[in-house]
Amino acid sequence: MLNFYDLKLNNKEPVYIQIALYVKKQILLKHACSGERLPSRREIATQLSINPNTVQKAFKLMEDEGYVHTSGNTGSVIFVDEVILSRIEDELTQEMVREFIESAKEIHLSFKKVVDLISELWDKK
Repeated sequence: MLNFYDLKLNNKEPVYIQIALYVKKQILLKHACSGERLPSRREIATQLSINPNTVQKAFKLMEDEGYVHTSGNTGSVIFVDEVILSRIEDELTQEMVREFIESAKEIHLSFKKVVDLISELWDKK
């Protein structure tokens, strides 16, 4: 079962979106898989010290996007197939690259400089 104590909330994005993104990242990292139960809304609210209504909003978003299914009897479980996994990977990757590009442009790095730096650093990690 996912642990939400590791989620560090910020003031940039709405909390319910941060919760949904956290679950997506855990799926992408294979720390959460299809069929895995999620903690209750109250448990997550307690772990994050937030209002349960905010968690409810996150669950609604995750259900609407299809990677969480909720049944009254069994609670909420993660549901991931190849299509959903591919969509999550594309979304998170594009967002990461978009943020990187914005940061590089803010400090006036040229495209060539960015490509050179990426090429240089790619194999160092």
